[in-house]
Amino acid sequence: MSKQKNPFWTVFLNQVTRNQTKHAEGETEVHHRPKRGWVWNQFFVLEEHMGPDPQYVGKLHSNSDKGDGSVKYILTGEGAGTIFIIDDTTGDIHSTKSLDREQKTHYVLHAQAIDRRTNKPLEPESEFIIKVQDINDNAPKFTDGPYIVTVPEMSEMGTSVLQVTATDADDPTYGNSARVVYSILQGQPYFSVDPKTGVIRTALHNMDREAREHYSVVIQAKDMAGQVGGLSGSTTVNITLTDVNDNPPRFPQKHYQLYVPESAQVGSAVGKIKANDADTGSNADMKYTIINGDGSGVFSISTDKETREGILSLKKPLNYEKKKSYTLNIEGANTHVDFRFSHLGPFKDVTMLKIIVGDVDEPPLFTMPSYVMEVYENAKIGTAVGTVTAQDPDTANSLVRYFIDHNTEEDRYFTIDASTGTIKTAKIFDREETPWYNITVAASEIVSHVPVGIRILDINDNPPELAREYDVVVCENVKPGQVIQTITATDKDNSANGARFHFSLDEGLSLNPNFTLRDNEDNTASILTRRRRYSRTTQDIYYLPVLISDGGVPPLSSSSTLTIRVCACERDGRVRTCHAEAFLSSAGLSTGALIAILLCVVILLAIVVLFITLRRSKKEPLIISEEDVRENVVTYDDEGGGEEDTEAFDITALRNPSAAEELKYRRDVRPEVKPLPRHHPSSSLDSIDVQEFIKQRLAEADLDPSVPPYDSLQTYAYEGHRSEAGSISSLDSATTHSDQDYNYLGDWGPEFKKLAELYGEVESERTT
Repeated sequence: MSKQKNPFWTVFLNQVTRNQTKHAEGETEVHHRPKRGWVWNQFFVLEEHMGPDPQYVGKLHSNSDKGDGSVKYILTGEGAGTIFIIDDTTGDIHSTKSLDREQKTHYVLHAQAIDRRTNKPLEPESEFIIKVQDINDNAPKFTDGPYIVTVPEMSEMGTSVLQVTATDADDPTYGNSARVVYSILQGQPYFSVDPKTGVIRTALHNMDREAREHYSVVIQAKDMAGQVGGLSGSTTVNITLTDVNDNPPRFPQKHYQLYVPESAQVGSAVGKIKANDADTGSNADMKYTIINGDGSGVFSISTDKETREGILSLKKPLNYEKKKSYTLNIEGANTHVDFRFSHLGPFKDVTMLKIIVGDVDEPPLFTMPSYVMEVYENAKIGTAVGTVTAQDPDTANSLVRYFIDHNTEEDRYFTIDASTGTIKTAKIFDREETPWYNITVAASEIVSHVPVGIRILDINDNPPELAREYDVVVCENVKPGQVIQTITATDKDNSANGARFHFSLDEGLSLNPNFTLRDNEDNTASILTRRRRYSRTTQDIYYLPVLISDGGVPPLSSSSTLTIRVCACERDGRVRTCHAEAFLSSAGLSTGALIAILLCVVILLAIVVLFITLRRSKKEPLIISEEDVRENVVTYDDEGGGEEDTEAFDITALRNPSAAEELKYRRDVRPEVKPLPRHHPSSSLDSIDVQEFIKQRLAEADLDPSVPPYDSLQTYAYEGHRSEAGSISSLDSATTHSDQDYNYLGDWGPEFKKLAELYGEVESERTT
C-alpha cells in the first residue's frame, strides 16, 4: 500500500516563454511570464503509521526529466530531510516518522528540479502541502465532569436538568471519527439524555425529595456515531432534588396537657410544643398562634426559629386559689406556602393544650412592688422613715415577720420593726455624701423580698463657693467699665436649697477704686474695671474679695478672693506677656529689637575672643635655628600678676640666692658637656656679695655650651642682702596684721574721704 500512488497526485509542467523588449539604447530586457505552471495538489499521509518501511507520500516529476538521471529533485520546507525524504533521481517522497494529526495537521514544503550537471534550475521552485490524514485514535472526553446539579422535587417529566458536552480531538471534517452520540448508562428510569445534544431531563412525574433526595447518573459519549468500534468516554452527574413546600405541618397529638406551678414568674417560658414538617429550610418555617381559649390572656406563644418550636410563656401571674386550669387552642402554620401544591393542604394544623395550675406554698406578697421613702439629713437616730406591708396569699393567712436583708453596708443604716414593718434610721445622714440608699426588706412566713429606696432629703447646710479657681487678667490699656471676667458658683446642696446665687463685693470693706462686680442674675457675675489704665510698674497684682450667697432656707454665704494680674496686651485684647522683662517694651523696644541687640553683643564677644586667641598663637619659638646668627631679642607679652601674685613663682629666689636651685639644663637642646660645678662655701650664704654673685653667673653663662653664639641679656632681680631697716616690699603685708588706727584719715578733709571709708571698712572687717 505504501508504494501505491494516490490518484489525486498529478503533475503539471511549467513552461516559460520569453518576451523581449527593445529599448531605445539598443538594450534588450527579457520578461519571464509563466504560461503554464507546475501546480501540486495536496499530498496526504496517514497518521500513526506503524509499518517497518517509510510511508510513501507521492512523487515529483518534471517534463524535463528524460529518465537518464540528469534531473535532480530538491525538497525543502517543514520536515524536509527529517520527517520527509525525497529520492533526488526519481522524485519519490517518503515519510520516515509516525505523525500525529492532533499535534500538527499539515506541512508546507517546496520542490525544485535542477540540472544535475550544471546545477541550474530546470523548473521554478513550487510550494505544496502534505496533509496528515486522520484516523480514529482519540476517545471523546468530558472536560467539565464530574457534574453536581440540582432540580426541584415534584418537577414535571421532561424538565431539563443539565447539558453535558464531550469533545473529540479527531478531525470532525473527515469521516465519523469526531461524531459523538450520548447515552445513559446509570440513572434510569429517573432520568434520560438526548443522544445528539447531551441534555439530561427528568423521566418520571412527581419525584419526591422526602422519598429519595440524591441520584448518581452516568452519561456515555461514543464517537463513530455510536457504531461498533467507536471509542467512548463517560462522566458522572450527581443530581440532588431540592425541597419545595409540598408537606403541610402536623401536630403528633390532638390533645396535650401541661403542668405549671402558680409560682412561675411572669415572662418565663413554661412549656414547648412542636408541629412536624417533612420539608426543610424556609419551606418548614412555622408560626404558632393561640386562636382561642380561656387562657389566651394569661399565656402567649412565640416561635423559636432554630428549633421551629412553639415557646409558651406566662403573661400574667397564676393564682391557684382563683383558677386551677386553662385551655388553649394552638395553631401551627407554614409561613411560606407554594400555591402549586395547595391541593395537598391546608398547610396548617390545630391542637388543644390544657394547662393545670399547681398549688405551691407562696411567700408573702407586699402591697407594692417597690417602695420609695424620704428622710431629712441630720435626722436623729430612730426617726421613722416609713412602713412596708406584706400579706400571706395562701388560705392559711399566716403571720408575717419583717427584717432587712443585710447584704450591703447601706443596709446597716436602718432598722425595721419585725411585726409592723416600720423602718427607722440607725445613723445620722449627710445628703452631700450619700443622697440615696437602697435596701431590701424581707417578709417571712416563706421569705419574700421587696426593694425599698430611701431618699435623703436636703437641708441647706453647705455655703456656695466659686465653681473653679479663676485666673483673672486685666490689660494695662483697658477702658473703664470693661468686663474682664465672668464667674460662676456651685453649691453641694440640691436645687431647692441653692439654685439661685447672689454675688456682691464685701460690704465691710471700703469702696474698691479699681474694680467692681455686677450680678447677672443668672447664677453668674461679671468683674468690671473702674478706671482707665493700669501699670505693672506701679502694681502688678490686685485682690478682689467676692461675697456669694445662696437662696436656701436659711441662706448661707461664703467669701472668696479673686487674684487679678496686670498684663501687657495687644490692641485686640490678646495677652502679650505678664512677666517683668516685658517692662522694656514701654521704652519703645520690641522683642525683636532686644533679640537683635543681644545677637550683636554675642558677635562682638566672639570677635574679641578670636582676636586674643590669634595673638597668643603668633608667639615666636624659643629655639632659633643655628644658621641664624643675628642678634635677636625675644619678646614675651605675658604680664605677671603683680605684687599680689605670690603663687606664680617662688619670690624668695629673687631675694636670696641661697634659695636658688642648681643650674638647670635647657629643655630644648641636649648639652654636650656638663657645666662647671658650683662651689658654695661652707659658711653662711648671707655674706655673699652681689658683685661676686653676678660674676659667678656670668662665668657660668660664658662656659655654658648650650647657649646661642651671640650676646644675650640675662637679668638677675636680686635685691641684695637684707638690711637692718627690713624690706619695704608689700608682698608680705597681706599676711601680717597691723594695729595701726586709720581713723585719723577722716580728719584730713573731703579729699581723703574715700580713702578713710576704705580703710575704715577693712578695719571693721578685721574687727568682725
